[in-house]
Amino acid sequence: MDLEKNPDACVRFDRHAVYLGTPGGRQDCPARLRGRTEALLIQPATTAGSAVTENRTARTYRATADRIAVTAAYGDDRGSIQRILRSAGLPVATAQAEQAAAPVPADATSFRGEGFDACTAPSQSAMNAWRDASEYGAVGIYIGGLNRACAQPNLTAAWVRAQYANGWRFIPLYVGRQPSSDGGSCAGGCASITDPVPQGTAAADDAAKQAAALGLGKGSVIYNDLEHYARGGTVTTRVLAYIDAYTERLHQLGYRSGAYGSVSSLITDLVAKAQNITPPDVIHFARWNYESTTTDSAIPASLWPKHQRIHQYVGDTTETHGGVRISIDRNRLDVD
Repeated sequence: MDLEKNPDACVRFDRHAVYLGTPGGRQDCPARLRGRTEALLIQPATTAGSAVTENRTARTYRATADRIAVTAAYGDDRGSIQRILRSAGLPVATAQAEQAAAPVPADATSFRGEGFDACTAPSQSAMNAWRDASEYGAVGIYIGGLNRACAQPNLTAAWVRAQYANGWRFIPLYVGRQPSSDGGSCAGGCASITDPVPQGTAAADDAAKQAAALGLGKGSVIYNDLEHYARGGTVTTRVLAYIDAYTERLHQLGYRSGAYGSVSSLITDLVAKAQNITPPDVIHFARWNYESTTTDSAIPASLWPKHQRIHQYVGDTTETHGGVRISIDRNRLDVD
């Protein structure tokens, strides 16, 4: 797809596609996409020379050649992406890991008030327009995970620093393995939890690396995004073991654990088993009831009572502020 001819096109990695050009500042992305497959984004760059980095957990290569930057996503077919990059003369065999950035202040994930999340991080001009014209003060950003579907051309450490300086705070979301391949918005395309303890530990390791690369340092909350699932039996057992391992490992790494999920699935399971696992430090619960509050009849007041909640109260909606339209979910935050 030619992005110059389609400036509003959503660059998404849950379908086979090749995108040419610079993603538009107002991509028309659904607020909720999940899944991963083989896709390429090829855009102009000012960097000369060849270099390649790879994120194995997020299944992404980033490469630069002679004034071209390539973001190459893969699902189960890493070999095909490697062959494509090698055919362009890129040094795939020597791919390096991304480096951590200088962290923003520790309150970057603390906020009380209205927030939104969008599938892809908005452009700087869009963020400026919404800062001036909307009531929002926090933004959800999808920092990584092998089921993150949208490309993130704007999401860099410099972008995070600029938003923080402008008063924005963050909801860092990590889209790792899911309860099932077809739950929630996965549509059959998500990698699922099969071995919860090592996979939850690995997710925490990678989530911390992705957060650090963006300048979100120790003490930040990183929310593991788990889509809706049918509760009970082995699925509930796997999900709780996964979140337990994720939380334990994040604590060892100096980060706080968050968990995003539906009240009717993850949150109900967490409430029922809160005494049997290490619960997440903050919950981000989805109930689309249009009520901007962090209380819910399904969550006892004794659990997550000390500014430890986010309520996603509207989903899959579109809003325009300052002349900029974005597809979002709305959230009410009470997080210290």
